[in-house]
Amino acid sequence: MPPVAKVPPSLAVAPFRGADAVAAGSLTRRQLAGRAWTRLYRDVYVHADVPLDHRVWCEAAALLLPKGGAIGGLSALHLWGVRALHPPERVAVLIGEDDRIVPQPHLDVRRGSVPGRDVTRILGLPVTTPERTAFDLLRYLPRVDAVVCLDALLHQRKVSLSRLTGDVPTRRRWPGGRQAEALLAYAEPLAESPMETRLRLLIVDAGLPRPVAQFKIMNGGRFVARVDLAYPEYRIAIEYDGDHHRDRTTHRFDMERQNELHVLGWTVLRFHADDVLRRPDQTAAKIRAVLRRAGAPVLGLR
Repeated sequence: MPPVAKVPPSLAVAPFRGADAVAAGSLTRRQLAGRAWTRLYRDVYVHADVPLDHRVWCEAAALLLPKGGAIGGLSALHLWGVRALHPPERVAVLIGEDDRIVPQPHLDVRRGSVPGRDVTRILGLPVTTPERTAFDLLRYLPRVDAVVCLDALLHQRKVSLSRLTGDVPTRRRWPGGRQAEALLAYAEPLAESPMETRLRLLIVDAGLPRPVAQFKIMNGGRFVARVDLAYPEYRIAIEYDGDHHRDRTTHRFDMERQNELHVLGWTVLRFHADDVLRRPDQTAAKIRAVLRRAGAPVLGLR
């Protein structure tokens, strides 16, 4: 047997097709079956030392795509650098109606229209554009998760609300198109975190007025605070406290700022993850009670 050629450096850092490596004389089938290589998909391998994060799985899945296909959905969101939700367990790919791809574990295939204008490239990988990614997430994800992703895309300026508002209605007849169009009304480009979006939706879903996001509170010409959500007319501020607020320095700053807001006549409500995810009704009830006490014309419990 002739000696096997030296393995190219590219095979040690990124997924590759086994058949191509064998045809090039870089590896043998016997070597591919060894411990030095990890099989990701049918005939797609990666060096065993390469950490298997979602990007690597996307690189592997891209090798399976027919012409015109692309990485889409939550996988595209991840490749665009938007961490609104955890990366999916399977790579989401989008292919044409008449295209075929072998079903495999760790692969989520969706068929549909894939016009060329909806596909771009990120470091060589075919990926749906931010606008197409947003549209697909809005029409397929559960409502709250969809708006979380939309807010994150908008906040990171991957897309603009004006462009989506003009583009999404043109696809109203697509599957889920009307849902996508309707969810645009819940968008908030100023939202700074997924949990902040979830808290805002909790408030709106309880039948309460939509609060103002990232409201700046001034004392004359002096800046005092920028709060996550607010009802300026009633001087009510609503804050979401993530884990970083447990830091001693951050906590001290929060207390000083909250005291100053109280002096200025503001009521400050602070909530954490359990309030939003596990006790939504109680959280909404507290906000409703404070609004009612401030004279807001809110309805009773819903």
